[in-house]
Amino acid sequence: MIEWFIHDRFATKAEKLATDDPKYLELQQQFEPETWLADAARRVSQLQVVTHSLKAIHPDAKGTNLYVEPGPLVQNGLVGSHCLPADFQGDVVGNAATLDVYKFLKLEWQGRSLLELALDFDEVLIDALSENREEAKSWVRAFASITEPKGTPSSHARGKQIYWLVDDDPTNNDSYHLLAPLYATALTHRFYAHTSPNTWFFGERNKAARKALKDKAPFEGGYTSYPNLAAQKMGGTKPQNISQLNSERGGQNYLLASLPPRWESREIYAPMREPFRAFKRRPAVWKVVDELKRFLEADPTKNMHTRDLRDDLTSMLVDELMLFTFDIHSLAPGWTADKKCQLAPEEQYWLDPGRANEDDEFDEARRHSDWHEAISARAANWLNRELGHKSRLHFGDIEHHHWQRQFESVMTEFRRQLDDLQEALRDEGDGDEGEAA
Repeated sequence: MIEWFIHDRFATKAEKLATDDPKYLELQQQFEPETWLADAARRVSQLQVVTHSLKAIHPDAKGTNLYVEPGPLVQNGLVGSHCLPADFQGDVVGNAATLDVYKFLKLEWQGRSLLELALDFDEVLIDALSENREEAKSWVRAFASITEPKGTPSSHARGKQIYWLVDDDPTNNDSYHLLAPLYATALTHRFYAHTSPNTWFFGERNKAARKALKDKAPFEGGYTSYPNLAAQKMGGTKPQNISQLNSERGGQNYLLASLPPRWESREIYAPMREPFRAFKRRPAVWKVVDELKRFLEADPTKNMHTRDLRDDLTSMLVDELMLFTFDIHSLAPGWTADKKCQLAPEEQYWLDPGRANEDDEFDEARRHSDWHEAISARAANWLNRELGHKSRLHFGDIEHHHWQRQFESVMTEFRRQLDDLQEALRDEGDGDEGEAA
């Protein structure tokens, strides 16, 4: 298994090189099993497996990260890292260029990862790594150290600090402990897996529950919903700079609403013409557009931080476009069939998908349309116009292409999920008709 992993990495790196190429021969030497293992044992010091990380608090923070097994933690009635199961997934922070070492340690042997074996100083692992037992033992110690904090415990000026009252006298400075909270990244990842819309909204059980509701039929079991779920983006366009798991989530971290319930009476009107005019009227939209315009008009330095902030603001507009879409989808299906509706076909396919369940001709046309691409292009046109309105900014095809790519990356996935949901509901409906027949 170990030799297979090393050989596979060599094959990937050398696939475009001729066997007589000096670089091929150099790679061949680097990927000799003992040579690679010795180098991996050296490079593993650049990584740390953690359950609680500091960079998620602030990307420039440098200090202690922690790896804490959930089992020994105090068990109480609150949700916390102590709730994690034994097979929880740890996160990785450090030099992203050395993540191949962590992938190696994630290899499993008889149901246990190499990291688990290293932490137990397992004799089988020692024997497998090298015939030189002392050398193998030193490698195992090095691999096991990936869970240990680097250096002495420390916080950072960019980390958070909380004064926590531990005595009865809040006026006495000695009555406080200074806490430096870390981000519970392992718990967050587990929570993300449960709350992701791909899991609960598009899950088979919830599809069946929604169909039962639509058909006014009984349904055994509950329906899962996370109202007012917020998404916290970490790392901007470089989520891997925060941690490995953050990169796997695309920087998305979900937050439950922690507000008391509040009634909101807000009418949602069907946009019978120019949907992006209705979109712009949303307070959050014009505020973000204004902020993006003022930022670009200041002619910021062309560097990574400028690109990240620009893309973060654009991502906020993409999120708002999806919220606008969901709001319009709450209207009764078929509203675009009204003679007063002047929307282009692509805009009707986008904003009134429920009409496809009642109008076969509309359904057929919608299926064969690349409406998500057309809407992304129009969103980019709209943003170019808004940023250039009464401004010295002038944007053309290059900027349009950049905005379009950001809109289209989300619109394409949204279209796929929407089509999958409608297809599943359609299949279930056909099955029910067949049984009745």
